[in-house]
Amino acid sequence: MKKLNHLKAYQMPRPYRMHRIGVTVAAAIFMAGCASTTPAPTEQMAVSKAAVSNASSAGGNEFAPLQLKSAMEKMDAAERAMAEKNYVLARQLAEQAQVDAQLAGAMARSAKAKKAADAVQEDSRVLRQEIDRKSE
Repeated sequence: MKKLNHLKAYQMPRPYRMHRIGVTVAAAIFMAGCASTTPAPTEQMAVSKAAVSNASSAGGNEFAPLQLKSAMEKMDAAERAMAEKNYVLARQLAEQAQVDAQLAGAMARSAKAKKAADAVQEDSRVLRQEIDRKSE
């Protein structure tokens, strides 16, 4: 029994214990809130900007204007979201801009390849005509 009485001497009064528990709970909630904040998607923004730039230089304005315009608009919206520190929205918009830009770039490259193939086919046709004319 003496041991239990001895422990009671070291216990804090009830109001202090309740205060200490309240501070601990508040600190835990605060730390959990801080841990859930999303970091700024700076890497995704850079990758998306590069994709838009690549699509533009690949001929996106000429061969895929709607897709390139969509990518540029989403990139602008992502930059506004970054400025407002809405990082979740900024990341989503940047990812969408990247996909649109990749589509625009692929469409531009495909259209250029088709144009080049058509030119080769036309040159081949002209050469055949020339050969046929000379052989007659």
